[in-house]
Amino acid sequence: MLKQNIVIYIFITLLFVSCYGIDRPKKPENLMSKDKMVDVLVELALVSSAKGINKRELENKGIVPDTFVYKKHKIDSTIFANSNNYYAYDIDEYSQIYKDVRDSLESLRTFYKDVEKKENLIKDKELKETLKDKVKRVKTAK
Repeated sequence: MLKQNIVIYIFITLLFVSCYGIDRPKKPENLMSKDKMVDVLVELALVSSAKGINKRELENKGIVPDTFVYKKHKIDSTIFANSNNYYAYDIDEYSQIYKDVRDSLESLRTFYKDVEKKENLIKDKELKETLKDKVKRVKTAK
């Protein structure tokens, strides 16, 4: 029991000591704005999920997903990593960035589900019209 208490005490002491003295990272010269950070994270999430579905197609076209997103936003992996580290220091700020990413992804999902519904309605309407035309042709042929 005494050994267990000592181990717990040492663990808690190490926990507090290891977290002591962590300073906020210096603001990078080329810090991405929060909005740009959100845009990049959204696109990285989209490309990451597309990578799982169409990985072979991307590879055949010579597209490296992360590099593609970085080039699109005219940044490199270092700028992204430095900005990410800077924003990650402040948990509230970082949480807000990821909340914005989640909200953007959810609105994209809603938008594309609506588009899919509209396309399905159009296809259903066209199919019904095609079937009606075929039925009329069969009836007139008799």
